[in-house]
Formats: sequence, structure tokens, C-alpha cells
Amino acid sequence: MSLRLCMIGYGAIARVHAEIMKAEGVVLHTVVGRLPEETARFAEEFGFRHHTTDLDDALAQDDVDAVIVASPNALHYDQARRALLAGKHVLVEIPLAMSYAEGAELVDLAERQQRLLTVAHSQRFIPSLAALRRRVAEGTLRVYHVMGRFGIFRRENVGWTGRRRSWTDNLLWHHGCHLVDFSLWFLGVERVAVHGQVARPDPRTGIPMDLDLQLRTPADQLVALSLSYHAHLRLHDYLFVGEEETFFFDRGVLVGPGGVVDDTRARGEDYDRLSWEAQDREFLAALREGRPPAVSGRDALPALAVLQEVQDRFVPKVG
Repeated sequence: MSLRLCMIGYGAIARVHAEIMKAEGVVLHTVVGRLPEETARFAEEFGFRHHTTDLDDALAQDDVDAVIVASPNALHYDQARRALLAGKHVLVEIPLAMSYAEGAELVDLAERQQRLLTVAHSQRFIPSLAALRRRVAEGTLRVYHVMGRFGIFRRENVGWTGRRRSWTDNLLWHHGCHLVDFSLWFLGVERVAVHGQVARPDPRTGIPMDLDLQLRTPADQLVALSLSYHAHLRLHDYLFVGEEETFFFDRGVLVGPGGVVDDTRARGEDYDRLSWEAQDREFLAALREGRPPAVSGRDALPALAVLQEVQDRFVPKVG
């Protein structure tokens, strides 16, 4: 029997999940949205059998097996909690929650309910970086320093597709969550010393638009992460400084001392799309095989712990 899916949200990342799940033969059962007309339009485009603006009605359906939470960041905790309480398996877009305490609560709830809770940390699934991480785990690449940058131009409340949104993104808890989680996972650590600086909230958006984080592992490895919503150039890169080799990753292109190691752009592929597809297939495989997913809710907690410390210590207080 095919898996029957409920999608919460109809934004850009919900479209990605719907496309992938449809291609994988998943039954697109119900989509839940905020606005009736847009929800209906999304359902028709992708072939969902039902659409509604009432989450509780959607979750009450016995023939829904799993839920993807692809709604605004601040809604993830509550909607994932309700889905788990309804007995559904859940894939949540990052962040799992907007606090460590809420994330830990969801992990405990999923374990009590005996349901899968997977978090969409898609950067772990970028093929060239996953291969490099295997070398780190095997001990053939001993890393001293990871430097990461992310930048986009987001001075208005508009997403990557150009669509104006009803919610405001959060540089620390969204894109910062990606870079922090990836760095901890890449180095194979859970606890780090944390330092940082976060700009004051921008009056136009109400959020800090620039931040720098510095992490130190127990093995004295350094991590430096810089993020900005003011960048006129789109940035997503990592520099890995190792004992044996140094590698630079820039939006799908991995370069080592001998030249290009992997180039998704030259193959006409999108590294983001490759990672999203691998991530969603892993969620489906874990469900079908009755095993824990590669990125469980518990796996997401170390990054949330770092973000919580940054929030508490370095985010400027307003007022």
C-alpha cells in the first residue's frame, strides 16, 4: 500500500516536497493551508485528494499515515506536536522548533508515541559533502577548521521564488540552523563552546540581518560561520582546512588541492534539489523499513542547543 501524506503549507518548500513525493509514488492525500483559495489551487496543481484550512480535521483522518510540516518557522512546534499526538509520522522543515525546550519536548513526544520524527536538515544530504564527511568519520581527513558563509538579499518579506509572504524569516533559527547543524554533523560532535555577535534588529524586517558565530569543539577544532540577509551576492560556501587536504565548497562545486572534485552545475544538476530528493527518500525508506531515520528529531537537538545559547547570550534585547 502506498504511503498517504498530509502536507501542511503551500509555499516554496512545500512545492518541492510535493513534487518529490508525487514522483516517489506517495499518495498526496490532504494539503492544509491558511488561505482557502491558495490551498485549493495548490491541491489542484499537485493532485491532492483533499484540501482544508482546518489542521485538526486533516489530522483526524485515519487514512493519513504521515505529515510534512512545511509551514512558517514559528508554527513548526505546535503543528508537529499536534500531528504526533494524532499518531502520524512527521517530517518537519527546519527548525524543528524555535527553542531548545520545545524541540526536546517534540523528541520525547515522538518516542512516547512510537512515531518517526524527522527533521529536514538537507545539507547533510549534499552528495559531495556527505562523501567528505565519511572521510572525516573514517579518520582519513582530520579537520582543524570549518568556515561557512551564507548570504542572500532579503530586505523585504519575499522568499526565494519572489513570492511575498505572510511571515518573517529568521536568520538565526532558519539559515543559521542549517549551517550550525551541518558543521556539528560534519565534525561528528554534539557539544561545543559558543561565541558570537548578532546585529540589532533591522527596523524594516524586525529581525537581526547579520550574525557571526564561532564554535570550538572539545578536540580544539574551530568553526566560523557568517550569515547575512543584506548580501547582494548569493553565498553558500564552506572551507574545510584539514591535516591531509583542504577543500572549498561553493554552491555545488567542491574543489580540492588537485582541482575540481565534484561539480553539479557542470552536470546540469542543482545541489539543493539533489539533497532534497535524498532527504525525502530517506524519510520514506525509514518508514517502509521500520527503522530510525538518518536525521531524527534527537539528532537535531545539538544544533538547537547552540542556537538557544546564541539567542540567550548574543541577540540584542529590544526595548
